[in-house]
Amino acid sequence: MTDYATLLKESGLKATFQRMNILEVIEKSGHMSVEDIYEEVTKVHPSLSLATIYKNIILMMEKGVLVEVPIAGKKSKYELSKVDHIHLICTECGEVEDKSCLDSTDKILYALTEQEHFKLNKRQINLYGVCKKCQMQEAS
Repeated sequence: MTDYATLLKESGLKATFQRMNILEVIEKSGHMSVEDIYEEVTKVHPSLSLATIYKNIILMMEKGVLVEVPIAGKKSKYELSKVDHIHLICTECGEVEDKSCLDSTDKILYALTEQEHFKLNKRQINLYGVCKKCQMQEAS
């Protein structure tokens, strides 16, 4: 389990109960929409508003604590910032699965960015398709 208070403080943010609860909820699920975060957080803190959740998510994204995962045609999801990885995003159900970057992928990315004289700082690769579960539902 992540030490949320330390994570927030190292990012220059106060470790408020709202932020700590938001991070805990996101880490349990892996990837969540703002509405899903709000639904879970208000189970513990019913007085929190959706605006407070949005405000804290935006602030934590600006400080690098959270990362937005855009999903084509659906609402973005958010995850805790971690080592660069690839997202497999299902266009049917919206599920997001993390996969490690491969050495071969890294070689292609670095060759491309070097060729374009582009200094690569961070990467977020989102691959869109249909997950195994949804493919099985389509087949039946």
